[in-house]
Amino acid sequence: MSAQRFLFHGQMQCRRWLTHTSARHSLGEPNLLSQAGNQKKRIAKTDWSRPQHAEQKQGQGKNRGSNQTARRVPAQRDWSRPPAANMPSRQQQQQQQQQQQPSLAQSRSRTESNHERNKRRDEEVALFMKQQEAEMKKMKQKKTKVVEEKPMQDVYIPHVINVANLSRLLGIRLEQTIRTMEELEMGNVSHDRMLSADESSLIAMQLNMNPIVDERQALDLYPRPLPEDTSNLPDRPPVVTIMGHVDHGKTTLLDTLRKTSVASGEAGGITQHIGAFSVTLPSKKKITFLDTPGHAAFSSMRARGAQVTDIVVLVVAADDGVMPQTVEAIEHAQSAGVPIVVAINKCDKPGVDPTRVKQELARYNVHLEEIGGDVPAVEVSGLTGKNLDQLEETIATLSEILELKAERVNAAEGVVIESQVEKGRGNVATVLVRRGTLKPGGTVVAGQTWCKIRSMTDHQGRTVKEALPGTPVKVIGWKDVPMAGDEMLQAADEATAKTVVDNRRARHQREQQLQDLEVINEKRRHQRELLEQERMIEKEYKKEMYMFQQGMRDTPPESLGKRLSAIQASLQEEQQGGPKEAVLEFKAVVKGDVSGTVEAVVDSLAGLKNKQIQVKIVESGVGNITESDVQLAAACEGHVIGFNVKADKKIQAEASKRGVQVRSYSVIYKLLEEVKDQLSDMLPPILSTQVLGEASILQVFDITTKGRETRAVAGCRVTNGTIAKNGRVRILRDKETIWEGELDALRQAKKEITEAKKGLECGMSFEGFTKFKAGDMIQSIQTVETKQRL
Repeated sequence: MSAQRFLFHGQMQCRRWLTHTSARHSLGEPNLLSQAGNQKKRIAKTDWSRPQHAEQKQGQGKNRGSNQTARRVPAQRDWSRPPAANMPSRQQQQQQQQQQQPSLAQSRSRTESNHERNKRRDEEVALFMKQQEAEMKKMKQKKTKVVEEKPMQDVYIPHVINVANLSRLLGIRLEQTIRTMEELEMGNVSHDRMLSADESSLIAMQLNMNPIVDERQALDLYPRPLPEDTSNLPDRPPVVTIMGHVDHGKTTLLDTLRKTSVASGEAGGITQHIGAFSVTLPSKKKITFLDTPGHAAFSSMRARGAQVTDIVVLVVAADDGVMPQTVEAIEHAQSAGVPIVVAINKCDKPGVDPTRVKQELARYNVHLEEIGGDVPAVEVSGLTGKNLDQLEETIATLSEILELKAERVNAAEGVVIESQVEKGRGNVATVLVRRGTLKPGGTVVAGQTWCKIRSMTDHQGRTVKEALPGTPVKVIGWKDVPMAGDEMLQAADEATAKTVVDNRRARHQREQQLQDLEVINEKRRHQRELLEQERMIEKEYKKEMYMFQQGMRDTPPESLGKRLSAIQASLQEEQQGGPKEAVLEFKAVVKGDVSGTVEAVVDSLAGLKNKQIQVKIVESGVGNITESDVQLAAACEGHVIGFNVKADKKIQAEASKRGVQVRSYSVIYKLLEEVKDQLSDMLPPILSTQVLGEASILQVFDITTKGRETRAVAGCRVTNGTIAKNGRVRILRDKETIWEGELDALRQAKKEITEAKKGLECGMSFEGFTKFKAGDMIQSIQTVETKQRL
């Protein structure tokens, strides 16, 4: 019994213990059995759904204290309670973050500024080191130059060379030449740029080389400087130029002065050459006169005469007054700074008023002595010789005031007044000696030709043994015809003269080459610009096409060919200064008796032009028309124009065989008139439309023709003029032409008529046009061609 009771109590104790253990396990306290069975287990499961009791926590604390080797576990949080006071709220956390943000930005900016400062310091240090290295290199180079003292290399440079060939000539790489050009700031540094001798020499000097072009080509002749004291020099006769308007009596006045008759032998009664002669006064003083043409075409001759003269005699006709060439002569004299003497000619004519001429001259800053000015005026008559002695004395007095003096002992200097080719004499030039003495046998140079003087003659054909300053003479023996206005200088010998002429010709060729080089470089620059623009356009096109293929563009880009053609057209317009139409050319070969007239003819022909046509001078020269002139004109499909020269029968036969027109003239205004007519014939005619009649469409009818086809017919009434069946018509609607062509039929009722006059009602049909309406206007028109005039 006791044993059963003991067993019963034992069972009850076990149940209580098990229940208590399960309750403790459910509250998160460690199980004693589990601790006993497995002491390695350190963290037990925790039920966070219920709060823990103090006893349980104390029990846990005891267990943790007993297990010293176990890891310390963080305190468990009860999520059912509100947060503790020391825990920061969400608003406080946000405020702390906002307070921390500016401090972060400041720290970032501070680090960036430090980084930039360090970078800048590094760059400055690197630049300073580079400068130090460059200075050290310069110092080393200077030291090596001082120690070694190497001689500079002589380099013979041509007058024109491109960059690539210059690199080969200097024996250096092309990159070094380009680098040197960049240092010299020469602009275009491409390999194909053409360089002049000066530019090539500058590059060679920069590379420590001695450029040599050619010392022989530096030889030339120059006029001597004027002496400071001219009081001890002998006097020279004054050079007086007669200037004025055409047909004002200049040549007649000179004929009376020198007791000859030149004006009667001149073609057309006008002077077309510049003449030079000397006149001896009763007082044994000499005056050299230059007669210049008065025609408008000879402006260059008048300007040349004003440049070489001492005094200008302005001839004004009392019955004609101041004319355009008179004003031009005044301007030439004033620009040259030459004093003027006014000669009022034709004062013997009845009814003339010289006072009117004097008043007109005052308007052009020519103030006469009679009204308080400084310009003397003499009323003369070229026919009767009235007051010519007074004119001579006035010129002599003015020359004494000017104190005209020149040396006679040194080499001769002068000016070529006129040049020509004379039969039996060859190349002849009229020379005005200004300084020194010119003698036969001497050697002179003028322009690009030279002369071994065979003989000299005066204006009357008499042989002259020596020409003193102020004396005009004809010099015979020129190798080529010199140009009028060239300066004549005497050389020491023939070799010097030949060298000087060769140098001048070479210099002239170099100048033309430099002009061509500028054109070539400009064209190459435009080509490079075009290539660059084409590359940019191609890149842009590829970009737009890629965007279109990817769907980033709605429309396809414009074709590449159109873009390239547009840029080429725009560049061509920029080069030509806008769109330029084709210009017709009248090509001509000009030959004349003297160089001055050839120059005048060429200048006058060059002025005959407009926007549609112009004159192109293929060749010009002095002398008779030759077979080579005809061949040249045939090659270029041009004409041969001769002035005071003729072509023999053989030349004319050759010209007719080749289809070349050869024309000779003796008066310049006839030459200009005929060339104007030929230019007018080359111009296209002006087309104009003339209205012959008008009719209005009243109604449109559909008429059945053979084959059961319908045709529209316009019922019309002629309101003005006449409409012919064979004429051309046009249909207007709202004052705009909608069709133009021929009439198919013109009928009145069923009868065919040839024309319809005003007020007649008729029917019309048109070839290939049926879209006319009632109310349209029909006009009978005619195209009229009108010849253009230059």
